[in-house]
Amino acid sequence: MVSKYVLRRRPCRQNKTNTDEISDSINRKFAGKKHLEVVVSDLTYVDINKKWHYICLLIELSHREIIGFSAGRNKDAELVKNAWLSIKNDIRDICYFHTDRGGEFKNEEIDKILAAGNIERSVSRPGTPIDNAVAESMYDIIKTEFVYAEKFNNLADLQTKLAGFVWWYNNERLHSSLGYVPPVESRMTNEIGVTSEKMANKSYQKFWRKVSVHSQKVKTALRIK
Repeated sequence: MVSKYVLRRRPCRQNKTNTDEISDSINRKFAGKKHLEVVVSDLTYVDINKKWHYICLLIELSHREIIGFSAGRNKDAELVKNAWLSIKNDIRDICYFHTDRGGEFKNEEIDKILAAGNIERSVSRPGTPIDNAVAESMYDIIKTEFVYAEKFNNLADLQTKLAGFVWWYNNERLHSSLGYVPPVESRMTNEIGVTSEKMANKSYQKFWRKVSVHSQKVKTALRIK
């Protein structure tokens, strides 16, 4: 057995910087957030037939669940907008949208989406990626466990496989910061007030994992219809 995390990582190209005087409201306080209180985001690249394509993820901070995603040929605001349009939650429940200062997050259409949800912007300090550490960590995961492990024929292939990865990540991948349960299971058990003592029971964990997976499959089937 060889860990995927021994694979070499390549640096991402830089984009125009957002120089607006917007503060970092999160201030690296990533833990202890309420559901949908903070959504963080970043972009990463994918090589398809020697041409760069890009992925945008929107990550809900409290349970590390991917609530929105998109893939496209360009690293721009349209990619971010499409990720927002994929969200199934009511965006009015989101309080903060936190990103780095990439120019792709500065756009009139995105501002309209945030205004519609009354969502406050928060951005990292210039040249300080640790201010967006959760998103940075997520892209280590997606590059190592998804991008480097797959071969993509075209954009449509990337989009299809990305949707599958997101489902797997949300419903089956164990997350250390959540007590080694998947994000959906963490959210569902929190919503009904399951105690830590119950979650320590392996049989209970198995039961709720089946419930969360079944629930997500039902939602997916309804969207397809």
